[in-house]
Order: sequence, then structure tokens, then C-alpha cells
Amino acid sequence: TAFNTITVNSAGGATAIVNGAGNGVGNIGSSGGYFNRVYAVSTSAVYSDLAENYVSDGVYEPGTVLDFGGKYELTISTTDSSKRVAGVVSTNPAYLMNAGAVGENISTLALTGRVPTKVTGKIAKGDLMVSAGNGRARAEDNPATGTVIGKALENFNGGEGTIEIVISMQ
Repeated sequence: TAFNTITVNSAGGATAIVNGAGNGVGNIGSSGGYFNRVYAVSTSAVYSDLAENYVSDGVYEPGTVLDFGGKYELTISTTDSSKRVAGVVSTNPAYLMNAGAVGENISTLALTGRVPTKVTGKIAKGDLMVSAGNGRARAEDNPATGTVIGKALENFNGGEGTIEIVISMQ
């Protein structure tokens, strides 16, 4: 075996790779030194959404509702019940696609899963969510096709705030 190489096999009854430095410390690969393919039967993650990087018009905070459009691929959603709605800026994606995206501003867009989302108005758990026209989401009883961002996971009493929603673009 070459110097600085770790070989893992099941010889001698080995069944796991264990992080000896503790939770949250250590990585397998890096953005500059990644692995080509990972073959696995199962994985799990602490965070809860699948996201993808896109080039955007600006820097947008996690939870902001974005539309496809603007100068690049994404821009803040400024239309109520927008049919161009792209989704919500992820807070901590469990899985990130297009990690090598290049541009002045990169937004990490949650494609599916649960994410904290900036909202406005009264919301009941299970309500369908659409863009509110100000980078936020709102509840909608009869949404038009192509406007649904997802469903609320929490009740919200009104005003402006942040709640978790399940992203399910329709």
C-alpha cells in the first residue's frame, strides 16, 4: 500500500469506517479532491433536502422564494402566485447537485424535502404554498397549475416569519 493511503476491506471482520475525531469532524474527499464514484447500499443524512446550485441575480438568504428568470437563471420571486416559481433557497442541503456551478452569485435551490421558508399570512399545517410576490410564500386554497411550491408543515398565525414546508413543485 502506498504512503498516506487507507485501504478498507472486510478482512478480519471489519464492517465499518468510523470517524475517530467525533461527529461533524472530518470529510471523505473535498471540493478540490473528490472521488469519482461512490457505490453504496444505503446512506443517511442529518439535513433534509435535495438541492441544486444555480446562477442567480443576487445573494439570497436561506428561505427566500425564487423564480426562474432575471439576468441569469434565478431571481427573487416578485409575482404573487408565480408560474415561474423555482423553489426556496436551501438552508443546509442533505445532498447538493451541481456543486461546481460557476457564477458571481450562486443560489442553492431546494428541489425536494423539508426546508425553512419565509412566509406571510395565516397558514395551517398541510396548506398548499405559493409565492407571495415578495420572496416569501403564502397559503393558497385553489392554486393554479405550476404555482405550488409545497405544503406547510407548521401552523403560522400571520404576519411575516419562517416555517418549515415540504418542497413538492407542481
